[in-house]
Amino acid sequence: VPMTWEKALDTLADKMMELRKNNEPEKLTYMRGRYSPTSTDLLYGTLPKIFGTPNYYSHSAICAEAEKMGPGYTQGFFGYRDYDLAETKCLVVWGCDPLSSNRQVPNAIAKFSDILDRGTVIAVDPRMSASVAKANEWLPIKPGEDGALAAGIAHVLLTEGLWSKEFVGSFKDGKNLFKTGATVDETAFAEKQTHGIVKFWNIELKDRT
Repeated sequence: VPMTWEKALDTLADKMMELRKNNEPEKLTYMRGRYSPTSTDLLYGTLPKIFGTPNYYSHSAICAEAEKMGPGYTQGFFGYRDYDLAETKCLVVWGCDPLSSNRQVPNAIAKFSDILDRGTVIAVDPRMSASVAKANEWLPIKPGEDGALAAGIAHVLLTEGLWSKEFVGSFKDGKNLFKTGATVDETAFAEKQTHGIVKFWNIELKDRT
């Protein structure tokens, strides 16, 4: 229903005051987009605290900070980075759409067709995105089943001996002991650049066919 700005502000204020009067300020959640002096200092920084809700967050939680945490936990580098799309031969686009939403959209658009010419693009996404529409392979998984697919892939890599021995390491006697459903002795594996792969196999991956 169309309404004036004044009516919209009054409606918002009435709803907020109703929560305060009911002693339920935590039921207000404030979500913001990118930065501006007004949204950062006043709306994001001051308003939720005065109102009494801890539930406020910005796009950084799923954008900037999440972008840094990937290389932070895998490479020890908490910062922005880009990818070597100019040399990529197999691009797996998992739960994202670099042609539409990425820190380097123009770069992804410029390089995407070259990757298709020389290699393969695989998209893992329940949604038909721009990247999915151009991909060679689309895995339209059900929402929330990314973890199951990842565990299944890891299970296959280990049981079929397809992991990078140079990076991960291997079994000391040269025999692959990763068998479906079988627990593996952690001391039988000489690990290199990873940590706890056999432990994770025993806890999570051995039954994930």
